[in-house]
Amino acid sequence: MAYRIRPKADFTSEFRSAAKEQLEDAIALIEEQPDGAHEAIHSFRKNLKRLRSLYRLVAREAPDFQDRENARLRDAARSLSAVRDANALIGTAQYLQRSARGKEESEALGRIITVLEGRRDWMAQAESGLKQRLAETTDVLKEAATALDGVSFNGGHRKNARKLAKSWRRTARKAKAALAACHGEASADDFHKLRKRTYDYRLYHSLLRDVWPGAMKAKRDAAKELVEDLGHIHDLAVLSELVEAEPQLFTRNDDLAHLLDAIIFRQQEDRRQALVKAETVFADDPDEEAQRIELLWLTAGS
Repeated sequence: MAYRIRPKADFTSEFRSAAKEQLEDAIALIEEQPDGAHEAIHSFRKNLKRLRSLYRLVAREAPDFQDRENARLRDAARSLSAVRDANALIGTAQYLQRSARGKEESEALGRIITVLEGRRDWMAQAESGLKQRLAETTDVLKEAATALDGVSFNGGHRKNARKLAKSWRRTARKAKAALAACHGEASADDFHKLRKRTYDYRLYHSLLRDVWPGAMKAKRDAAKELVEDLGHIHDLAVLSELVEAEPQLFTRNDDLAHLLDAIIFRQQEDRRQALVKAETVFADDPDEEAQRIELLWLTAGS
C-alpha cells in the first residue's frame, strides 16, 4: 500500500507515488468494473477523496497545483454521483431499519426501502450516457496522473518537517472549529464540515504512519469510526431532504410518519454519540500536536 509518505524517502517521489496509486486504482475500477458500474463509482469516489486529502496536505507549498487538481477531481466525482447517491439512500433506510424501535416501525421502513429501490432502478434505467461519462472520467484521471509530473517539492528534511507540521496544525484547528460549531443549535452542514475535516485528519495519520506506527494506528482507527458516525448523520440529512423534495414517492402517510420519526430519533442519538467521540479524537491541542509531528518526522528521518 503506497498511500504513505516515508520520512527517509524523497518527499516528491513519495507524494507522487501515493497519488498515482489512487489514480491507477480509480482508473482500473472504472475500466474493469468487477462488481458493476455503480459499485465501481462508489469505490472510485473513495480514491478521489484520498487524493483530495493528500493534495490539501501540500496546499501551502503548491497552491496552484492543489486548486487545479482539487477542482478536477471534485468535478469528476460529481459527474458520476446521481445513481450512486440514490443507492446510498437505500443504505441509509436500511441503517434506520436495523435500529428500529418496534415491529411496526421496522415494517414501515421495509416498505420505504422498497420505494427507494424502485427510485434507484428507475434512475438507472433513465440515465443515459453513463458509459460515455465513465470513459470521459478515465481520460480525466489519466490527465490528473500526468499533472503529477509537474509538481515537486524543494528543500531538505527539516523543511518538509515544518511543512507537514503546518498542514497538520491547520487541519486540526479547522477540525476543532468545526467541532465547536456542532454544539448547541448545529445544522446538518456543521456536522458535514466536521466529517470532512475528520476525514483529512484520519488520512494524515495514515500518510505519516511511519513516524509512530502504533500511536498513529490507534488515532486513525478512532478517527475512522468517527467518520463513519458522521457519515450516518449526513446521510440521514440527505434522506430528510429527499422526503421534502420528492414527497410524491411516499404514498403511505403512516410509513412516512414512521420514517420521519426514525430519522429525528436517530439523528439525535447519532449526534450525541459523535460529539462524545469527537471530543476524544480532537482532545490534543493543535499546536502541541503539530510540534510533535515535526519532531517525530525529524527523528524518524535521521
